[in-house]
Amino acid sequence: MPDEKNALFRRDFKKDFPLLRENPVVYLDNAATAQRPEAVLNAQMEFYREYNANPLRGIYSLGQEATQRYEEARESVRAFLNASAPEEIIFTRNATESLNLVACSYGLSHLKAGDEIVVSILEHHSNLLPWQRLAEKTGAKLIWLECEPDGTVTEEGISRAFSDRTRLVAITRISNVLGCAPPVERIVAEARKRGAVVVLDAAQSVAHMPTDVQRLDVDFLAFSGHKLYGPMGIGVLYGKKERLAEMEPFLLGGEMIQSVTREGAVWAELPHRFEAGTVNAAGAWGLKAALEYIREVGFETIGKREFALTVQALEGLKAIPHVRVQGSGDPRKHCGILSFTLEGVHPHDVCSILDADGIAVRAGHHCAQPLLEHLGVPATTRASVAFYNTPEEISLFLNSVESVRGRMGYGEF
Repeated sequence: MPDEKNALFRRDFKKDFPLLRENPVVYLDNAATAQRPEAVLNAQMEFYREYNANPLRGIYSLGQEATQRYEEARESVRAFLNASAPEEIIFTRNATESLNLVACSYGLSHLKAGDEIVVSILEHHSNLLPWQRLAEKTGAKLIWLECEPDGTVTEEGISRAFSDRTRLVAITRISNVLGCAPPVERIVAEARKRGAVVVLDAAQSVAHMPTDVQRLDVDFLAFSGHKLYGPMGIGVLYGKKERLAEMEPFLLGGEMIQSVTREGAVWAELPHRFEAGTVNAAGAWGLKAALEYIREVGFETIGKREFALTVQALEGLKAIPHVRVQGSGDPRKHCGILSFTLEGVHPHDVCSILDADGIAVRAGHHCAQPLLEHLGVPATTRASVAFYNTPEEISLFLNSVESVRGRMGYGEF
């Protein structure tokens, strides 16, 4: 087993990431944002150095080259998600904007008083607040899909949440607190029985596993580039073409129109009607580079390395006195995310002490306050791994956690 682990971690992926190459930080906050490989940084600079013009507007050569790169990036995302057409890929700033776009452009025109919106208790605020507001504005009712303490969504929970009035379902593919995966395929099947639309938040999952929107059969899917080793400020909304065609634009302005008169406007065709104003073309080009890098590494390698690190971290945390890991005791149900509490020490203090040791983790409610209230904890410390992390870094993390109570004056190290 040690030989297998050594072979698995033989390649040092940190060499591909300038920040990790030049900074000794043990970076375990990957669920918040991932680091960027050099290929992504180079791609963004390449766009500004070689193709910098406003896409979709200039008929001169440089403008056409910028447009070509932007649309190549869209095609790269289409292939990554196995969408049926590039028109189903909308570039946004992030997953949050993507989800708000659906709530405003689809929800406001398709939901009415008496309709029900099913939202899981596992959701990040970005996949909760838009639906809360939609319910307030339309008179629809928000229905909670509950989970067990270990994050499991049961058949009974699904039966209680769904009804003949269910019109929209918002679900995460991976919880950003527990790392667990709700039964998305089962939930989609139930939604289809009710004629409901499914919105999938894939922000936490796209960097860790393949995503096939046709197999998943969701109506909408959102993710952010920055969690996928891509740039900040670029996100994606996938929408089934027939759904997007039913929707009014979210933002109005330049480039999202076909024509404008004194009396009104005719919107552009998909996908441009949802991409008003100057687009983040360099970010899209950088995202394309990130997807190419992920393909080169391979999800099989990513999955094996992250699982080995999760096993090591989970077993190590469970062996430390006074530590309580939230969620399941099964590392297969954490997707590289471990949230924990340390008796007698506030998570912010845990985070600060680990930071003094050069270890970056996150502390707080992780933008999932209803879930933490459901679990009975106000805040946790969260460590989240990526494939570029190493067993040596996990050992440093565990040693630091083990020392915290002693350093806080509990008389034990």
